[in-house]
Amino acid sequence: MNPEQSRATVIKIGGNIINDESALSEVLSHFADLKGPKVLIHGGGKLATELAERLEIPQTMIEGRRVTDESTLRIAVMVYAGLINKSIVAGLQSKGVNAAGISGADFDLIRAKRRSPEPIDYGFVGDVTEVKKDTLIQLLESGYTPVFAPLTHDGEGQILNTNADTIAHEVAKALSQHFQVTLIYSFEKEGVLLNVNDNSTLLPQITLEEFLNLKASSKIFAGMIPKLENAFKAIQSGVHQVILGKAQSLPSLLNGSKGTRLIYDK
Repeated sequence: MNPEQSRATVIKIGGNIINDESALSEVLSHFADLKGPKVLIHGGGKLATELAERLEIPQTMIEGRRVTDESTLRIAVMVYAGLINKSIVAGLQSKGVNAAGISGADFDLIRAKRRSPEPIDYGFVGDVTEVKKDTLIQLLESGYTPVFAPLTHDGEGQILNTNADTIAHEVAKALSQHFQVTLIYSFEKEGVLLNVNDNSTLLPQITLEEFLNLKASSKIFAGMIPKLENAFKAIQSGVHQVILGKAQSLPSLLNGSKGTRLIYDK
C-alpha cells in the first residue's frame, strides 16, 4: 500500500451548505481535489421540512430532534436518498469523481436498530450497530467514492432515519482499522465558537475535558454538542484526527490553518 492509499478522508457536510447551490459546488470542488480514498456523508438540509409543508404533513420536534413517523420517513427517503444524494453525485461526476450515491441499506453497508421508544419515541430512527468495513474498503480500493445519505436499515426490511454525524463517526471508526483516517465535520461555522455569532471566539483546538467543562457551564451552543460528542467518540475509537470547521475552508482545515482540531487527552 503506497503512502497516498494508506490515508482516507471522511467528510460530513450539512447545515445550510446543502441548500446553497453555489456553496455546495465550491465544497464539492475542494472534495474532488482530495487525494486518496474518500467518503462523503451528507445531511438533509431543509428540503425535507419544505416538502412536508407542501404536502401538509405535520412535523413533530422534541428537544430539537425530528420525530420520524411513517409519512416523514417516506419524505426522508425521497429527499435524502433521492434529490439531495443524486444531486451531489452528479456534481461530483462533473468534477471527475466517480461517486456512488448510497444509503446504509445498499450493499448491506450500515445496519442499525430502531431506537427504543423509552423515554422518548422518535419513531423510525436508527442507532448504528454495524458498518460492513470490508465491503466499504473494497469499494474505495476499486476507485469508487461513496456518498452516503443519512439512512440505514435493520436487516429485516425496515429503513431507518439516522443522524448523519453519527454515520460519519461510525464510518470513520470502521475505516480506521485499515486506513489512517481524517474525519471532518464541515458546516457553515468556522469551527467551535464560544460565541456562535463571533468568529474571533474560535477555539483552534479542544480537549475532551475542555468540552465537558464548556458543556456543563453552557458556554457552547446546543447545536455543536452532538457534533462534538460524535467527534470525540471517533477519536477515542482510533480515528487519526478529527477537525470541525467551515465547509468552504476544506483545504485550510486540512493544513491546520483554520477550524477546530480535537485533542485526545487520554
